Amino acid sequence: MKILALETSAKAVSAAVAEDGKILCCGYQDTGLTHSRTLMPIVEGMLKNTDLTIQEMDAIAVAAGPGSFTGIRIGVSAAKGLAFAADKPAVGVSTLAAMARNVCHMDGMIVCAMDARRQQIYNALFSAENGCLRRLTPDRAIALEELAQQLRSVEKMKIIVGDGAKLCYNYLLEAGIPCRLAPPQLIMQNAMSVALEAQAAAGAGQLLTAQELQPVYLRPAQAQKLKDRG
Repeated sequence: MKILALETSAKAVSAAVAEDGKILCCGYQDTGLTHSRTLMPIVEGMLKNTDLTIQEMDAIAVAAGPGSFTGIRIGVSAAKGLAFAADKPAVGVSTLAAMARNVCHMDGMIVCAMDARRQQIYNALFSAENGCLRRLTPDRAIALEELAQQLRSVEKMKIIVGDGAKLCYNYLLEAGIPCRLAPPQLIMQNAMSVALEAQAAAGAGQLLTAQELQPVYLRPAQAQKLKDRG
């Protein structure tokens, strides 16, 4: 099964194709340009250089959230458009579950962290053992103080991954909680892990239509909050 995966949840943007758990190709960019400008050229260039086509894909996958509201909207919209145009199923995966796959070979507790501002992070906890992941919490927006309280009694090595990893790492260390950062080349979200998470989801029958694919924000965007207050 070939899956085209998109990752736009933070500052970097990437795309990848996986077939039956093997990464065939990928493209990554972290230059500060907007995802609306960079995503599709990455996809088009990657497919052209590898002689692959959208029609050869069995599904279109995307990190559906949580993450940057703008980034998630761009990624999900692109995935919906590609899936609809090519008449392919879609797969929306948790950004946090995908990033946990970056370090699933490192035994311990994986602490996924994306900066949600105001001393909060988007977070999920996973246990990694012998390359296998087990989810311990749902995806959530949580205060760093509350997370530190939860982790204080955990004896397992805690490995922190994600674009909010350094923020989380520094807070936990200051709170006296031992932890370590994921290696630099594995710390950030990327479409390769989205593709692998999507392969697992597709194998579990979690395919969607383009119309059914929706973003997952965890909390309302600031614009919506202001509208509700008005």
